[in-house]
Amino acid sequence: MAKVSVIVPVYNVEKYLDKCLSSLVEQTLSEIEIIIVDDGSTDSSPEIIKRYAEKYENIISVQKENGGLSDARNFGLPFASGEYIGYLDSDDYIDSEMYEVMYEKAKSTNSDIVECNLHHTYQNYEDTEIMTKLYAPGELLTHGRCIVWNKIYNRKWLLDTGVMFQFRSKFEDLDFYSRIVPFIRKYEYVDIAPIHYVQRSGSLNYDAGEDTIQIFGILHRLISYYKERGIYSQFEKELEHFCARNLLCNIFERMCRISNKKIRKIALKRNWNELNEMFPNWRKNPILLEEKSRKATFMKLQGSVVYRTCCAVFPIFFRIKDIVTVHRKL
Repeated sequence: MAKVSVIVPVYNVEKYLDKCLSSLVEQTLSEIEIIIVDDGSTDSSPEIIKRYAEKYENIISVQKENGGLSDARNFGLPFASGEYIGYLDSDDYIDSEMYEVMYEKAKSTNSDIVECNLHHTYQNYEDTEIMTKLYAPGELLTHGRCIVWNKIYNRKWLLDTGVMFQFRSKFEDLDFYSRIVPFIRKYEYVDIAPIHYVQRSGSLNYDAGEDTIQIFGILHRLISYYKERGIYSQFEKELEHFCARNLLCNIFERMCRISNKKIRKIALKRNWNELNEMFPNWRKNPILLEEKSRKATFMKLQGSVVYRTCCAVFPIFFRIKDIVTVHRKL
């Protein structure tokens, strides 16, 4: 049995795939299993996968019809035999010691999840993202990093939770992470930043599009998920803060970047209405009231008038910010 199984969904990433797979086969952890899921690629990605699979015995190559990132991750899981599961996006790459260091930490601490830090990798520049260490499920829900590919998961524990990625979800990492948090018994960290999260050219100036409104359905289903399992009252304040923080910060920023002015206006209005319908008293959330961060300050300032003003001003602000950032870093 492998120590770590890494699931790599692949869809039309011929430009990045070689570097990703090279970084996996060069891992210092010898007992590693690499599961490559070709999600219906139409470029040269299948040929690259075949070349690696023929050369390395620890690679399992599987193919499926295109179903998106979430579907590919779910498809690869039954093929995994490792004690721990890792997910790596096929346009990113990692340092050679990553899975050995994370596995040793997981085994020595008997952890369900171990997390590492990461680099944002631009064409000629990298910056490092260091996460504050949080351990309690409530803290992880409100302030943890929702990304799934900077972590390894105890496979037996993961399967026992029954949590899977939602099919064709725009926010698959956020949804997966927030559903799995209540089951966490032991959470640990390593101090290294071995992941290079590649920022594709122009990716900062993204057009969020209409699919950003998927977040509302995800959050409603998340609340139902907690209620159905009888744990809503245990995490009510954390869920309220989680929803408010996402809608007023991350999602607000995405919606401000929607290029179609009419769609952007509708999305931003719905964003405010959905938050206040879900949690009418979110401004009195004790976690928010105690928080001192810039995001918390922005949230505390929000009322109907201030929010409408922000909806008019911030799309211009983010457009200028993206242009400046792209010229500096790409």
